[in-house]
Amino acid sequence: MCEKLSELIFNNINDGVVTVAENCRITSFNNAAERITGFTVAEAVGKHCFDVFRTEICHKQCALKDTLSHHDPVDNARVTIITRDGREVPISVTTTLLKDESDVAVGAVEFFRDVSEVEHLRNKLEQKEALNEIVSVSSSMQKLISMLPDIAESECNVLILGPSGSGKELFAQVIHNLSPRRYGPHIRINCAALPETLLESELFGYTKGAFTDAKRDKPGQFSLANDGTMLLDEISEMAAALQVKLLRVLNNGEYRPLGSAKALYTNARIIAATNGNLEELIAEGRFRQDLYYRLNVVEIQIPALRERPEDIPLLVSHYLRRFQKKSRKKIQRVSPDAIAVLRKCPFPGNVRELENAMEHAFVMCHGDEILPEHLPQHIISQSASNGTTRLAATTEKESILRALERSHGNKSRAAVELGMHRSTLWRKIKTLGIDV
Repeated sequence: MCEKLSELIFNNINDGVVTVAENCRITSFNNAAERITGFTVAEAVGKHCFDVFRTEICHKQCALKDTLSHHDPVDNARVTIITRDGREVPISVTTTLLKDESDVAVGAVEFFRDVSEVEHLRNKLEQKEALNEIVSVSSSMQKLISMLPDIAESECNVLILGPSGSGKELFAQVIHNLSPRRYGPHIRINCAALPETLLESELFGYTKGAFTDAKRDKPGQFSLANDGTMLLDEISEMAAALQVKLLRVLNNGEYRPLGSAKALYTNARIIAATNGNLEELIAEGRFRQDLYYRLNVVEIQIPALRERPEDIPLLVSHYLRRFQKKSRKKIQRVSPDAIAVLRKCPFPGNVRELENAMEHAFVMCHGDEILPEHLPQHIISQSASNGTTRLAATTEKESILRALERSHGNKSRAAVELGMHRSTLWRKIKTLGIDV
């Protein structure tokens, strides 16, 4: 009766339970273990545990093997198993030693539970928190935001385009935070900030004696970015010789530190960003076309702030909350007149310029409400003249549209008619939002 009761309890526990002998062969396997792994009792008993669980750590850091070898229990270790039908399932594992009546170790027992649903909910929460970093209500930005989870999950190369100050670094950070690499390093390199030789040693590292001051080996950022993400900002400023070496990394992960004949490998995910026109640079022979296509698996084009003025009030509220936390001042709101001034400003410096304007206003304001006079003078001046600028832009847009219509969409002929270089026309088409 006692044995039947024990068996009944064993097979009605919600957690999977498996026992193994000292040689790691399975001696018992309950119903929950069958349900989670897909293997039946008959298939599991007598097999080595690694033949059934097939986790990524079975041969390196097996929880059951550690318990058998060191007699130390393992509590809630997170591992991924491969089920009988080939699915990956995350489980939480707890192990302890099995002893007989003489207190002699005869095996070990493992309790495990499927944590797929828990991890799914956690990932959803982390995804929501990551996407909340991008503050926008505009339809163009919402379309980009909706794409980010799929882009992040794919782990493909990404090219982020957009004017200076539009938030390219933030998009790269969000992609990293949403990706399977989110617990790995996220390294940013500004390709315009370092001369060619220093950038090469920073990216690829060097060996001792590679140059005069190389006193020891130094790993490059590609090495440090293993299992993580590398953001190459201002990629358009990278020298031609380095572009060739970067292409090799993108092709097969191979690179060589300065002074080394030995090839190393990186699995870093590459995100590139620039405010330059890469197609124009390719036409001028300053950027490799093959590198462009390797980087541009997925392209994200971030619109300028002037193209989404509906975001300005939301961003103002966002920065108001941020500076309220940083400042000791009791500023509670931004006046409607101040917001009206900000909405009229073209913001050539984009979101970064708006953030700076709000920080300036916090410095100048001594009451509880930010007024127009607390804003930077250049913002007020730009706002006042923007009506005339918008009218001029509208007239220019109409002229370009008519020229394109007469040339049947041929940009070269349209540029000649308008008296401007083809690359200038292309830039104006993008700036004015002309659909071609």
